[in-house]
Amino acid sequence: LNDAGDLVVDKYLSLNKIGHALHWLSPSFRRITFSPKVKQLVQRLGFVDPVVVQSMYIFKNPGIGGEVIPHQDSTYLHSTPDPKVIGLWFALEDATTENGCLSFIPGSHQDELHTQWVRTSDGNPSMKLTKECKKFEDKSFVETPVSKGSAVLIDGLVVHRSDVNHSSAGRPIYTFHIFDQNNRFWDPLNWLQPTPDLPFPSLYNN
Repeated sequence: LNDAGDLVVDKYLSLNKIGHALHWLSPSFRRITFSPKVKQLVQRLGFVDPVVVQSMYIFKNPGIGGEVIPHQDSTYLHSTPDPKVIGLWFALEDATTENGCLSFIPGSHQDELHTQWVRTSDGNPSMKLTKECKKFEDKSFVETPVSKGSAVLIDGLVVHRSDVNHSSAGRPIYTFHIFDQNNRFWDPLNWLQPTPDLPFPSLYNN
């Protein structure tokens, strides 16, 4: 946007993401999310009763695709008594060091959850962090470029980020998150909650 609040790029290049129910409302993304390959993979990871909680198409358009700061997905998608969330991240074009590929801190999936993003009160949409976000050194991160069609598995506790898209090409991806509700409860203070119209669908039974 310029100082007058007008778009300075084509409106189709100004989009950040579309979410958070593509896995259920879009036949194309639903077919990918509930595919036999995904089910087999999640079974091999030991998930007993997985449900899909949310999905996103992230554009990361050239020149304006912004930085995603270091975080753990379970900060926003938390369960008790322990976090059991995994993200599946599909590269729809090559993800490179120039266009903002993912970067990870190796071994950080073994750490504790550093903070939570929670509702401030019942019925109130405002949110807060339970603790100040932990600071991480740049040298701790390992860039992870992948080719188009690759799938990246992201543990809910692993610390990851992505840089600004400095290239002339987009870095679109499709991602969704799965929660294993076996002997666990979805935190009622999470920003995202199931509803009667859109419950969290079972991965194995759809």
